[in-house]
Amino acid sequence: MPGLPVAERIAYLAGMARTPAGTPEHPKGTARFNEEQATSALRGSDQPDLMKGVEAIREVVRTLPAKPGVYRMQDARGDVLYVGKARVLRNRVTNYTQWERLPIRLQRMVSQTRSMTIVTTNSEAEALLLEAQLIKRFRPAYNVLLRDDKSFPFILLRAEHAFPRIMKHRGARKMKGNYYGPFASAGSVNTTINALQKLFLLRSCTDSFFARRDRPCLLYQIKRCSAPCVGRIDEAGYGELVKEAKDFLGGKSSAVQKKIESQMAEAAEALDFERAAMLRDRLRAATFIQGSQAINAEGMDSADIFAMAAKNGQIGVQAFFIRGGQNWGHRAFFPSHTEGLSEEEVFQSFLAQFYEEVPPARTILVDRELPEAELMAEAFRELAGGKVEISVPQRGNRRRLMDQALRNAVEALDRRMAERGSQAKIWREMAEFLELPDLPQRVEVYDNSHIQGSKAVGAMVVAGPEGFLTSQYRKFNIREAQSNDDFAMMREVMTRRFGRVQEEDPERESGTWPDLVLIDGGKGQMSAVKDALEELGIEDVNLIAIAKGPNHGREGREVFHFPDGREKMLPVNSPLLFHLQRLRDEVHRFVIGAHRAKRSRAITASPLDEIPGIGPARKRALLLHFGTAGKVRAASLEDLQRAPGVSAAVAQTIYDFYHPGG
Repeated sequence: MPGLPVAERIAYLAGMARTPAGTPEHPKGTARFNEEQATSALRGSDQPDLMKGVEAIREVVRTLPAKPGVYRMQDARGDVLYVGKARVLRNRVTNYTQWERLPIRLQRMVSQTRSMTIVTTNSEAEALLLEAQLIKRFRPAYNVLLRDDKSFPFILLRAEHAFPRIMKHRGARKMKGNYYGPFASAGSVNTTINALQKLFLLRSCTDSFFARRDRPCLLYQIKRCSAPCVGRIDEAGYGELVKEAKDFLGGKSSAVQKKIESQMAEAAEALDFERAAMLRDRLRAATFIQGSQAINAEGMDSADIFAMAAKNGQIGVQAFFIRGGQNWGHRAFFPSHTEGLSEEEVFQSFLAQFYEEVPPARTILVDRELPEAELMAEAFRELAGGKVEISVPQRGNRRRLMDQALRNAVEALDRRMAERGSQAKIWREMAEFLELPDLPQRVEVYDNSHIQGSKAVGAMVVAGPEGFLTSQYRKFNIREAQSNDDFAMMREVMTRRFGRVQEEDPERESGTWPDLVLIDGGKGQMSAVKDALEELGIEDVNLIAIAKGPNHGREGREVFHFPDGREKMLPVNSPLLFHLQRLRDEVHRFVIGAHRAKRSRAITASPLDEIPGIGPARKRALLLHFGTAGKVRAASLEDLQRAPGVSAAVAQTIYDFYHPGG
């Protein structure tokens, strides 16, 4: 942040560190990294050229400070090619100008570079965090990428209510309360919450549901809630349950179990067998949580365990999550863009990106020495709010856990490679059956949904050899073809989709052009799509229509229609048929969901929504005063002015909307 006073720079970075991994509230906001005062850039031509790339980098090097920071390498379009950090920016970036010493991969990157963006930081640790944020934001082609678009689930004990709620939580941790996690999957969270409800009888209902109860719900009857909504437990008693839950999730499970055991014994001595039975059930729930561990985490409080396996150029990382002495699940990761990098480099980049979203554990165990372990521990300390240890276990229980994690990493990688092998075979068979010139890398599948032409919506899903690309799914609200005409709807969707991509990427360099278009339909849909693309001057996109087979598909067979009128079918038990059906079913699921959402919004819509300047409060006041939207439409100007909360100007706006002629 050159140009800022020292005090302001310190304040800015301190504020950044208080957010999760330094992430700002608005990821695309101009204040993300205060880049207006921290960047420099140079533009060049758009043709890949090694010498031009080197010269562009040299121009930036001349003005670089001898400070830590982060640099971005960009092509002529401004797309980020690579994000890197440096303890000394000038020295690190200068290395790219010595292109003879660079591996082929980096030479290719330099040949595409036409600009650079520089952000300086106060320390290398800050640069490490910033680098991870930018990689996740831009997903550059030459960086190691953590291919996992799902946020980790947490258990949240909310604190805004007198009777805190226990719930599953994903996303930004903005709500007040205590967060426990991460858990490896939503299933493990649900199982744990279910057991915790039996153990501590905490409510899981929403605040609105809680407020309108006049009698206990079913959860009270099955002994999974203490029914604070109707006063079956007072605030002090519920607070004691919450405290026990916090102790249990915080690693004091043995103390909680002993307390319940003593309470059960006291109830039995007092001949209060009903209470003793309830406490017995709670004790069983505690035992279930501890006994359902996939690995033995004895003697460990809070730790994350990572082990890496590599085979045939593929890398897998196995993670175990230990919190409060309990195993909260495990997950395998498979980083991409790892070609030409050492395993240690991949491991370090993986950890930095992983903890960009998840708060670090106080102990991080890895299966090998990392060159920048101390730097990473320093950076993670800012995120964890305390000391973080990164170490390689040598003996004892920690070593046994690491060996188990390593075995799981190898097995997960083997399964991944086997699955990818079978998937690659399926895609090769698909290319052969559908008579494609090459193996498709991007397949787009289209479908429409409507009810007699109303609330019509089209949809596109995208698939590749790695699976469905959900971030690239698209919905199309049908604007023109509102009649019961599937062919016209499909024609409109194709015209809009390909008209846009033709305008934005006429050279087909961005990877958004499909290698194959699958259409849910028959000959009619195929003809509509062909006509739409021909009108746009597009004749080289592979088209296939999938129609239900004999007896409307009840035999489990589909007919594949080719642009030239030919038809093909596959055997009922063909794996390729199942794969193509899965692609068709995915777009069907997506478009039906979009249509239902549109229909639901229409059901709750009001004619008053169309009037400019009428918000929810005024709409509610008008409906309470007049009764219906029709009576609002028929009201005179004087009647509108007498409505509560409606000024003379607003009344005139409403009247003019319904009476444009005066």
